[in-house]
Amino acid sequence: MNKIDPIDKCITANLDAYFKELGDAPASNVWNMVMDGVEKAMLEKVMAYTNGNQSKAAEVLGITRNTLRKKLISNHLIDAS
Repeated sequence: MNKIDPIDKCITANLDAYFKELGDAPASNVWNMVMDGVEKAMLEKVMAYTNGNQSKAAEVLGITRNTLRKKLISNHLIDAS
């Protein structure tokens, strides 16, 4: 089995590339950019991993199903209805 880099190492590498690409342009709103991107990607992958089963996904994430639903709705991954 291949060793997977820790998530913080992946985020660090991507932030390094982001700041390098910015060059002299000012960075702004980095917190929201990273947190929103990580949350949505994580929700998408966990939902795929659990074949769309919200109860299993909530268990994998260590959150309640209601919290998961709210996050799925706020990230436009499911409809509010």
